[in-house]
Parts: sequence; structure tokens; C-alpha cells
Amino acid sequence: MGAITAVLTCLRSGDHVVASSDLYGGTYRAFEKVFKKFGLTFDYVDLADTSKLKKTIGSETKLFWLESPTNPLMEVWDIKEVSKVAKEVNAKVAVDNTFASPALQRPLELGADIVIHSTTKYISGHSDVVGGAVIVSDADLHAQLKFVQNAVGAVPSPLDCYLVMRGLKTLHVRMREHCQNAMRLANYLQQNTKVKKVNYPGLPSDPNHDVAQKQMSDFGGMLSFELKGGYEGVRTFLKALKLAVVGESLGGVETLIEHPASMTHASVPQNVRSAMGISDTLIRVSVGIEDIEDLTEDFEQALKAVDL
Repeated sequence: MGAITAVLTCLRSGDHVVASSDLYGGTYRAFEKVFKKFGLTFDYVDLADTSKLKKTIGSETKLFWLESPTNPLMEVWDIKEVSKVAKEVNAKVAVDNTFASPALQRPLELGADIVIHSTTKYISGHSDVVGGAVIVSDADLHAQLKFVQNAVGAVPSPLDCYLVMRGLKTLHVRMREHCQNAMRLANYLQQNTKVKKVNYPGLPSDPNHDVAQKQMSDFGGMLSFELKGGYEGVRTFLKALKLAVVGESLGGVETLIEHPASMTHASVPQNVRSAMGISDTLIRVSVGIEDIEDLTEDFEQALKAVDL
């Protein structure tokens, strides 16, 4: 969250931020409960609808904030197109690139001005760091962010920096395995009769597939799916897992699975969650690099425990 804070402190009271309609719950909470108090205003928009996007923009619009792929619905926004719209009104574009990592997507090359990473996730890759990074393409913006970092003390420890640098050495190798496992797990889930819907841009049937194919080198290790059987079915499934670990984080070598409505997005009001498309039966998976046969068998035995 420190990276988010650093970027938003470069704005002024009265400035307007256009954000994507699907966001990490902690980001939404920070926008609504913290930064609104300092005079910033926020609108949440389906960024695939350019006409709706343009209607949201006003003279005070200074920043476009998006995740791609999004957490937890795996929406993939066309960063190049959003950046074109932003430049028409002299606004900056910030992309949270945590799900893709720099190994799979480089937003600055697509026209974005700011890239945010949670280094806690794929970049460190071993679930032993808490940190964030902000990368910019503009020297003046870089100077502003460096001032904020110095003023508020958002400086990681030497050990955390070392662990992040260690993780970068294997990032490309790990991401290859994450992507392969996620694709195979997504295909398995799509064919399971107890699964209502799978959200993974690597699937040709996914509505985000074409955009992802255009701007990403692979489709990532994150997916989500809707489970049949209601909320009790979700509880039964999560309790039955033996290899996959229930937890809110992501991007580590182990498979982590969570229930957004009661975990990562619990702080988002229920009506807002519903508007986002986050149901009580949605499950998010950070697919690890375990043997895919072991992982699939774990999901299969857990799904068998769910009564329809």
C-alpha cells in the first residue's frame, strides 16, 4: 500500500482519479476511506467501454488507475488504448502490474506513465518479503516520488532489498512454470461439472483473451472461478484442500487460494462487490509451481466433497 500512497501524494485536493471497476479490495478501501478525506475524488469505470470512460473524464481528471489483469476477476484492460484517452486530457496512467510481473507485461512500453508492483508477490516469489515498487517514465515525476519517499521514510530494509534481488534472478523461470500450471488447472476446472465459470485470460473462450494475447507474453499464474453449491460449497471445498494453502497473498512458489468476498474484498461493501461482479461463490487461485498432477488431484478430491 506504500506504493499507492506515494503515487497519490503527488496529487492535490480536488483532483479526480478514474479507476478500473475491478480493483483489489485494499486499494478500493484506501481510495474511499483514506484519500477521499484529502479531497481526492474517484470514479470506477469499465475501461473496456471507451465511450463510458470519456464521459467520466472532467477538467480535474489527473490520473487513471488500473490493474491488468485485475484482482480478482482477471479483467485485462487495453493499456495502450486507455493511455491514448488519458493523454488527450493530459492525465497520467498508473498500472498495477503485480499479477503479470515485468516478465509478462511492461506497461511503460504500452504508454503508461507509472507502474506499481507489490514486490511481496511474484518479484520476490517466496512469500518472505513485504514491499512495493513504483517505476515511472518521467524525470519530474520521479523527483516527486523520491521526495515523498525521503519525507515519509518509505524505504525497505537492506535484507528485504536483498531478497527481492534474489527473487528477480529466477523470476522468468518461475513465471514460465506458474503460467503452464495455471493454464492446465484452468482447463481442468472449465471441464469440471461443479464449476460454473473460470476466469483466466489464457483460455481462448475468455472475453479477455485477445487483449491479453496482444499485450502480454503469457497469461500469468492467477485465475478465479465460480463454484456451484453456494457459500457452503465454497467452505467445504476450501476445507478439503490438502496441498493448496488457504491464504490472501499470491505469487509464491506454493499454490494459495482465497475467498474474495470474505477475505481480500471483505472491506468492500456488499453492494459494491456485487456491482464489481464478485459473488459469494467466487474463488481466487494463485497457482504455484508444484507438480501439476499433484495439484489437479488435490482440486479434484476437494471438489468431490462439494454437494450440489
